[in-house]
Amino acid sequence: MKTKYIIYTLLALLIAFLLYNKFFSKKAKETGAATAGKGKKKNGPVAVNIMVVKDTAVRNQIDITGTIDANERVNLISQTAGNITGIFFTEGTRVAKGQLLVKVYNQDLQSSLQQVSAQMVLAKDINNRNKILYAKEAVSKEEYETSQSSLNAMKAQADVIRAQISRTEIRAPFSGTIGLRNVSPGGYLSPSTSIATLVNIDPAKVTFSVPERYLPIINKGSKITFTVESSRDNFNATVYAIEPALDANSRTITVRAKAPNPKGLLTAGAFAKINLTLDQIPKTIMVPTECVIPDLKSSKVYVYKNGVAVAKNVKTDLRTDTKIQIIDGLKAGDSIVVSGLIQIRPKSPLKILKVIK
Repeated sequence: MKTKYIIYTLLALLIAFLLYNKFFSKKAKETGAATAGKGKKKNGPVAVNIMVVKDTAVRNQIDITGTIDANERVNLISQTAGNITGIFFTEGTRVAKGQLLVKVYNQDLQSSLQQVSAQMVLAKDINNRNKILYAKEAVSKEEYETSQSSLNAMKAQADVIRAQISRTEIRAPFSGTIGLRNVSPGGYLSPSTSIATLVNIDPAKVTFSVPERYLPIINKGSKITFTVESSRDNFNATVYAIEPALDANSRTITVRAKAPNPKGLLTAGAFAKINLTLDQIPKTIMVPTECVIPDLKSSKVYVYKNGVAVAKNVKTDLRTDTKIQIIDGLKAGDSIVVSGLIQIRPKSPLKILKVIK
């Protein structure tokens, strides 16, 4: 029995010795400290891309919207009433200036003109005879003047009838494309009836509004470029007219430009996206927009200097789709950080992966 207790005591002492050597001896403490040291990894440099800043030329442009208008547009109507005796155009085709489009009944006027013309021939003969007789003093001056006055009255009457006849013929006031007709042969045409619409779209007019502050820059002859939804082409136009007064509500001024349209790609009433070049800055600094970090009072960028990130406050101005103008805070030759900005803090060590040109 005593032997059994002795064995248990020796086993307990052995286990206690092993535990002490593993966790509490000097060697165990040194091993733990080494392990803990390995777990603490020192922060390394942030991998970034940089861009060397340089002076560049940039155009000061604004994007605005406008409307495509026809160069000339008219709703064709008749100046006189009557039955339509002829329609001489095809819908949707081009017509020339002066071309006969619609004719209204005018036989009664034609007959009146023939009657007056016949009377005018007789009156002319009588006036010629009286002129000869008056020269020979065979008739009085009063008889000669009476025959001359009668002839002039008949000429005036014939001119009136011809004017009435011309109003029964509707002709194209300018060359262009005629639209859908609203009348038919034999129908009654009144001055309030719309016949069709005539449009001249070459050149096309582009109407748009510009904020008041840009007024000193917009002049006759200014160039604009624009696009429309119906075409992938870029179109050019030249400003030819500017409204003399500002709109009191929007504080904008209306501008109109002309764009060549020989292929008919521009349609009246279309929506135009306009790019207007205000001026050109010959020397300035443009950087990618993502480089600039907005702050409460200003903006800042990070510059690579001596292996670390240096924060610099900057002033910005113009913006494009991808770049922003720096007017103060940077100079040509500075190396600006363009990636990894989320991980960077002032004085953070940097590792350059790529230099963007």
